[in-house]
Amino acid sequence: MTLPAAEQDAAVEAVFPLAGKSLPRDHAQALQHALTLQIPWLHEDAGAGIHPVKLVAGPESVALLSQRTRLILRVHANRLAELQALDGVQLDVMAHPLRLGAVHLRELQPHATLYAYRVAAGSSDESVFMQAMETELAGMAIAGVRVCGKCQSLRVDGQEMTTFSMMLHGLGPEQSLRLQQHGLGPHRLLGCGLFVPHKSAAAV
Repeated sequence: MTLPAAEQDAAVEAVFPLAGKSLPRDHAQALQHALTLQIPWLHEDAGAGIHPVKLVAGPESVALLSQRTRLILRVHANRLAELQALDGVQLDVMAHPLRLGAVHLRELQPHATLYAYRVAAGSSDESVFMQAMETELAGMAIAGVRVCGKCQSLRVDGQEMTTFSMMLHGLGPEQSLRLQQHGLGPHRLLGCGLFVPHKSAAAV
């Protein structure tokens, strides 16, 4: 399939069925490593991101994967041919094998409420984090009501990196798409700063 030139430049969600039994909960860096071995251009594409994999809830350090589990990448649509070549590829994520199915692309949709499971923070101080986000959002001319959520940690290079979940609501269509295209903060390949539509402005 050949996309029109304008559509090739657009960011999209590349959705892969994911076959596997389990995955450690803190797997973001290992997943990034496994994927960039297969598609090195992820490092070169400033807009590329790897969404956090949705895991079965529970207290265990290793989580089960459901049959509906998907791996979702945020990439430019012009990467379609390279992504199609990943059908059947097996990833090794911390000795947990994962097999990718056939990719399909999903366009970004404007939505008044957006949510990020984690946004990288330079401090565990919520007020410091939110001030940094206000500055970044102002630079993109994005308004809306900001809601800071749960403080979490992510293990990166043997150290703990602080993240917060975050929600924005009351966004206009252009602002919504702009935030999804650009995200907030660094570390997209670790699943940080990637916003997705959310059904309501419920607590994060």
